[in-house]
Formats: sequence, C-alpha cells, structure tokens
Amino acid sequence: MPARLPRDPDAAALAMAMSGVAPLPDCNRVVLGTPPPPPRPLQSIEDEHAALHESLHGQIGLQDRLEGGDEPQYLRNGLASSVLRDLRRGRWVIQAELDLHGLNRDEARQQLATFLAECLHHGRRCVRVIHGKGHGSPQKLSILRQLVRGWLAQRQETLAYCQALPHDGGEGALIVLLRASKK
Repeated sequence: MPARLPRDPDAAALAMAMSGVAPLPDCNRVVLGTPPPPPRPLQSIEDEHAALHESLHGQIGLQDRLEGGDEPQYLRNGLASSVLRDLRRGRWVIQAELDLHGLNRDEARQQLATFLAECLHHGRRCVRVIHGKGHGSPQKLSILRQLVRGWLAQRQETLAYCQALPHDGGEGALIVLLRASKK
C-alpha cells in the first residue's frame, strides 16, 4: 500500500488497486518497422486493362462512327479510334489533375512537363489538364488552350486526349490518356 493516499476517493481507490503492480519488462515487445506499403487497387487496375483491351480490340458500331464533333481531340498514330471514344465517354478514371490557371506560357509548359513526369512515375494513366476558357485573358481568348494541345501532342507519353465532359471542365479542360510507365 502506498504510504500516503490522495484525498480524492477515486484517486485513492486507484492507488490502492495499483499497489504492488510493476510495469512489464521492455523485452518481448514487438518493434514496429516501416509501415507496410499502401494497398494496390487491383480491381481498378483490372478495369483499366479491360477497358484498354476492349478499346484496342472491340468492334466499332454505327453510334461510334456518328460520335464526334468540333471538340479538340488527339490520337497517336497506330491506336484504335475506340481508345479515343472510351476516353471521350469517361470510361477511364481520372487519377490526377493539373490546373494551369493564371500561369504564363513558360510556367505552364514547365508545370505540364513536371506533372506528366510525376504521373508516369506513379503509374497514373488518365489525367485532367485544366487550361481554362480564357475569360480572364485579353479579348477572352484562351492562349493556353491551343498551347497545351500542341505540347501534349508533342509528348511521347501522350496516347490520346479529348475535351473534358461538362462536369469535368468542358472546353476549359482536356482529359489525357498517358502510356503505361516502364517499370
């Protein structure tokens, strides 16, 4: 029993209950190392592979031939048009996004190059690049819109791009499909 009990009855009861208790020795304790790696989204990866396989090998129907319009689009030579169709329809999950609002052309080009390199490094295949609609620029023309399209078409990692759906930014953004990273 402790020599002197606290005045608080609860504290006194705890002191009496804990009398004669010793802490556990330090040995036999588990030492935690680095945390395990984050789980891999296997179903998402399988879905993307299935979408790409269907895009490359699927049949092209009448509706697919009628689809299209004046919106910007790019498809690397040698790829099936169904790749662009699936991208346009939103079958790919957007995994990252870059917003270029307020940047000048040099800053935007550097940001885009860095962003694409990071996406490749992390295995991100489908990304959104927001270039804006030009409402804040002189004469309401989006300079970055044309520049970004050209820059993306020049990049080896770009397989395809199309205008974003209205809920993803519409004419102020592009959805870009990147090649798989080489690991």
